[in-house]
Amino acid sequence: MGTRTGDIDPAIVPFIMQKEGLSPEEMDTLLNKKSGVLGISGVGSDFRDLEKASNEGNERAKLALEMFVYQGQKIIGSYAAAMGGVDVIVFTAGIGENTWKIREEMIAPLEFMGAKIDPAKNTGIRSEAVISADDSKVKVVVIPTNEELAIAQETQALIG
Repeated sequence: MGTRTGDIDPAIVPFIMQKEGLSPEEMDTLLNKKSGVLGISGVGSDFRDLEKASNEGNERAKLALEMFVYQGQKIIGSYAAAMGGVDVIVFTAGIGENTWKIREEMIAPLEFMGAKIDPAKNTGIRSEAVISADDSKVKVVVIPTNEELAIAQETQALIG
């Protein structure tokens, strides 16, 4: 959701193309490079910049963060429904590893399904950690990633 659209009604694509006089290439750029939190906030797709702008009173940055959290809640909820519940919710990658407030806001309304974060465990972590409250029925964890290492390992495996 950094620069790409989330779920949209497919009928909006030709409508925007006609209304704005966009070519297919321009529409592709709009949908994939100028949407998401960048398009909503007008600030950028780096969540550190979004949080800073939101804290400084930028309403569009605040809305972008709220929409991101909402989309995360929808995804977790839909997967929980499809799987008949969850045992663990994992936060990973840049946002999941570094944005304690987003983790907290995303999990708070999911307490109905047994997910609960311990605020003390959730802040200031820089490594793999269990951040769920002791009485949480669903374990909530942060697992750092090293995407560059994973890519290098896969490349090495391919070339022998």
